[in-house]
Amino acid sequence: MPEQTAAPSTPADPRAAPDTETEPKADSAVVRDALGVGVAVGLSGFAFGVTSAGSGLSLLQTCALSLLVFTGASQFALVGALAAGGNPLTAAAGAFFLGTRNAFYGLRLSQLLSLPRAVRLFAAHWVIDETTAVTLAQPTRRSARIGFAVTGLSLYLLWNLTTALGALGAQSIGDTRRWGLDAAGPAVFLALLAPMLRTTTQRTVAALAVVLELGALPVLPSGAPVLVAALAAPVGLYLHGRRRAPEGANDAAVNGVAANDAAAQDATANDPKEDGR
Repeated sequence: MPEQTAAPSTPADPRAAPDTETEPKADSAVVRDALGVGVAVGLSGFAFGVTSAGSGLSLLQTCALSLLVFTGASQFALVGALAAGGNPLTAAAGAFFLGTRNAFYGLRLSQLLSLPRAVRLFAAHWVIDETTAVTLAQPTRRSARIGFAVTGLSLYLLWNLTTALGALGAQSIGDTRRWGLDAAGPAVFLALLAPMLRTTTQRTVAALAVVLELGALPVLPSGAPVLVAALAAPVGLYLHGRRRAPEGANDAAVNGVAANDAAAQDATANDPKEDGR
């Protein structure tokens, strides 16, 4: 009777990391981080109030934008196009397309937060860049909910307060262009956008959007170039997919060769001729 031998152990895949339980984060640390983001970005509402008042909007219209729209990039795009003499419908269209990104944020956050149905409609109003960033950075659902709520509440209150103060201040100083405050909107917009450009694809899309908008400025009415710049996103994703396709094919080829080698080794180990039997 042949001697029973133990099956050779399969070497562990170095790419497979062991499952480890995510360590919870202290509530106080989550609140501190969320407040830091809420206060830092909320103060930018002052710049929006100044820019909006300088573009000709009234105090009531400016405050209504912050209360009802509450997405800084779209608000700045709207008042910037109006200040440049753009058509209100074109300006609103540009702001709308910028705001559609929040719908995609909501798809991810709805699964992560799993909020009760009664509060989902109200929470949707706070789904913006900053609340999404803070929420996704949390290790557990509890800390994600705390981060979302604290960031959303602090940012909403401070943004609307500083919007009103900025609009009132702009009315008291007169023409904002004399003070150079008409550049506040674009400056804040770039400050909010720059930290988000972390990968090569993101930077490429941003650079392409700048080229498209600058090229469209001389030939299209104010407010329309931002719609042309939005074409940079699908172009960037297409190029990114073309670049990843060869990499995926190479990985598949390498995995196929490795699988064939492993099968050949198993066949050799189980061949009786190799054991001298």
